[in-house]
Amino acid sequence: MISFPNAKINLGLNITEKREDGYHNLETIFLPVSIQDALEIITTENSNQEIEFTFSGLNIIGDINENLCVRAYHLLKRDFQIPSIKMHLHKAVPMGAGLGGGSADGAFTLALLNEKFELNLSSQHLVDYALHLGSDCPFFIINKPCFAMGRGEIMQEISLDLTQYEIVIINPNIHISTAKAFSKISPKTQLKSVQKIIHQPIETWKNELINDFEKALISDYPIIQHIKDSLYYNNAIYASMTGTGSTIFGIFDKKVDIKFSKEYIVQWVKAIQ
Repeated sequence: MISFPNAKINLGLNITEKREDGYHNLETIFLPVSIQDALEIITTENSNQEIEFTFSGLNIIGDINENLCVRAYHLLKRDFQIPSIKMHLHKAVPMGAGLGGGSADGAFTLALLNEKFELNLSSQHLVDYALHLGSDCPFFIINKPCFAMGRGEIMQEISLDLTQYEIVIINPNIHISTAKAFSKISPKTQLKSVQKIIHQPIETWKNELINDFEKALISDYPIIQHIKDSLYYNNAIYASMTGTGSTIFGIFDKKVDIKFSKEYIVQWVKAIQ
């Protein structure tokens, strides 16, 4: 059985306060987009190994046992009689890019295991499991435009249709640590919520819809500002860094010829409704 975990972009991202548990409260709009990984799960007779995990495509950094796909399997294995499996992940969504690729892989693993082995878990149960994997993971169970609060796990579906626009994502192949990004943030409440701004005409977003991490990281990574300026030079309606970076995206009325160095990942995508 196979599925295709998609990425997301953040439309606005405000860090409003640091919590007593060490996490931060935020508000953002999650928008699913069409760049995808591919995830396949098959059963195996190898009783000596619960899960055999392989990957291809972009390199996966870190301990494989800590990969969210593997952790998702073990999370459900604790509560259900799931047989040994082989899992293969083809990576096309860059890691450490603010696109939620790893979170999507973990969440889609939960959903795929639920379907394949008929665990009969509701969407809410899957959301609860996904939160054990990471703050962004529950969104990918819903996988529709959402206004998110708290750590990102408190979500409300919203009416937002950007399918008539073209979206380009540009990743300069810089891996930004989430911990480092948060260390540069001074939480504050914005005068206007992203939920209100997002329902204004898109032409107003340029001056009002802000990702707090963008300004905090530009001094260390000036390429972020360079790419953003280039997108506006090419007539983007709105451009921003997504998540904790380093990917920058632009929203256009139509595709334009944007040229960047070959080591960058440049891809046109569509919003998913």
